[in-house]
Amino acid sequence: MKPVTTDMLRAHLMAASLTAMVTEVLALLALLVLPISQQVFSSTGFQALALALIVSGVIVMRQFAQAAFNLAIQQGHYATPAGRPMLIEADCPRRWFVVLHLRFTGKPFMLAGH
Repeated sequence: MKPVTTDMLRAHLMAASLTAMVTEVLALLALLVLPISQQVFSSTGFQALALALIVSGVIVMRQFAQAAFNLAIQQGHYATPAGRPMLIEADCPRRWFVVLHLRFTGKPFMLAGH
């Protein structure tokens, strides 16, 4: 498998893992606060809901990353010499999301130092 493909898959799996963790915390809070039986969490309906939440979370993260990337372009927090990886400035306020977008899309990048 190509390194670019591996990096793209890793980014999507990271987003899915973070979303699954948030979903699990919400389920735990619901179990503690609401009068819900533990059997609800092993039902097919809950599993489908959890899967839908995870997929939706990845889509939302992709949208946030895309928006941060577009904003970084508008504000000039990047530089791209022709044929070279994108250079992301150290002072980019949404640097994490810009990097996430580049990983989602498989575009090469470099982080500028301070």
